Formats: sequence, structure tokens, C-alpha cells
Amino acid sequence: MPHLRIATVNVNGIRAAARNGMGAWLDAADIDILTLQEVRGQDEHLEAALPGWTFVHDEATAKGRAGVAIASRTPAISSRTDFGDADFDSKGRWIEADFLIGDRPLTVVSAYVHTGEADTPKQDEKWKFLDAMSARMAELGADGALALVTGDLNVGHRPLDILNWKGNVKKAGFLARERAYFDRFLGAAGDPVTGQEGIGRGMVGQLSDTRPFASEGGGVGLGWVDIGRMIHGEVDGPYTWWSMRGKAFDNDSGWRIDYHLATPALAQRATAYHVARAAAYDQRWSDHAPVVVDYSY
Repeated sequence: MPHLRIATVNVNGIRAAARNGMGAWLDAADIDILTLQEVRGQDEHLEAALPGWTFVHDEATAKGRAGVAIASRTPAISSRTDFGDADFDSKGRWIEADFLIGDRPLTVVSAYVHTGEADTPKQDEKWKFLDAMSARMAELGADGALALVTGDLNVGHRPLDILNWKGNVKKAGFLARERAYFDRFLGAAGDPVTGQEGIGRGMVGQLSDTRPFASEGGGVGLGWVDIGRMIHGEVDGPYTWWSMRGKAFDNDSGWRIDYHLATPALAQRATAYHVARAAAYDQRWSDHAPVVVDYSY
């Protein structure tokens, strides 16, 4: 059965990734659509790094920061970067592209959620982004659409997604309120979202907090599917990001923060998922590993 292979990766700077081996990986990976985050460059740098590819790209307002792109072998039929309220600067963090897969449209998103920092203005920006993401995913997921949100979403949803989750419950990336957004994204469509089970509510707190959803009228599931968890099941990881410091990579002390979130109509077409983890620390071309999924069509 024909398949469409879609990969997502935070390149941590497209020029550095190209210098350090991204091209060799791409030559062997047989990717059809590639979503990129932290491009941190201009169109000319993408053209140099991805010869023969077409792409859509949104640079961040601040030069050399963030940046998202979607590269493909066949050009997208349309693309958009409108996201969130008019006064919210989302440039370089959300881009959508539409493709024709057979006779059906497929919308692919490359998203780069803010890292955040608990109890600071940086976290306020992250809340705004997650609010806007909730609203847009509700729209994208309507009426049996084929849609896919990929990227570095900078939240580990569950304890399975971070090796040292107990040490991070009060830090950005694993805050209960952040994870509550993912409970909503992935909750059964239309059902109330009450938070995660089996993690120790008293210790973590706020697991059923509906404040993130106030602007959306309550914590109701949106029905999207986490392809990594769907295919791998209840296992640790597989992780997608490791600190460049210490022995995090060698010890596989990582975080699963890079995702394929699919609408149910697309999720049922997912046939294979893998994290393209480098064989050794010195063979890495980013601190993130590509996440690759095959979808049948």
C-alpha cells in the first residue's frame, strides 16, 4: 500500500544542522514531507540545506530566533501563518500547509511551542500560545478532516514522556497546567476532561484545573491522537530530546516533546512510527531526533 512519510525535527539552527550531517540523514530517510522548528535562518539557508525541496517558511520577529518551515517533495497547494489573537506575536512558531493526498486534502502544521519558565512572563506567552493552539486544533479537527500537528511542543504529557518526571513537576515543560492542555487535545471528542490518573494528585496538584480552557468554555476533549503513544503503547519514551550537557544522551535521560498529533481520520492511516535517534553522541546534528511516521493513502 502506498505511504506518505512525514518527519518532524527541531533542527536547532538549519545552518548548523546542515553542517553537521542532516543532509546525509535525509538522503537515506525517504521523507515526503519534513516539518522543521528552530530554523533560525532565512529562505536562502533553507534552499542551501534542502536542495531540490520546496518549502513554506515563517521567520520569527526576532532575527535568529525560532522559525518554522514545512518542506516537501511536491509543493503545497496553500499555506497559512495566521494564529491566535491579532495582538499575539506567533511569528516563527506556527505554519500550516495543505497537500492533496489522493483526492483528499491534508493539512500539516509545524509548531514550535515556547519553552516557558514557570511563574515568569515567558510562561505567560506559553499560555497564550497553548490557548490559541486549543482553538485552532478544534477548527482543524472538525468534520472528519485529515490534519496533523507536528513539532517541538515543549510539553511532556505524561510521566512516560520524561525519564526524570518527579524532578520536573514544578518546571516548565511538565507543569500540571501545561499537561492539562494535552489532556484536552487528546481527550475523547466532546467528553469532559478531568486530568490524568495514576500520578499522585496530591503531590502534583492542579491536575483537573480547567483554567487553561476558560476561553474555550471548559475542559472538553478535542479527540486528537498522539501517534507515538498509539503505536508504542504504555512504555517509557521513546524520547526525542536530550540535553547536550553531561551524559543525558548516552544514558537516554530524555524527554518526549516532539509529536505527531493526528485527527482520528488520519491516525487510522498511521502504519509505522520511529524516532531517528543518532547512533552516538558525536553523530547528532541537533539536540532533538527526527520523529518519522508513515501514513497509508
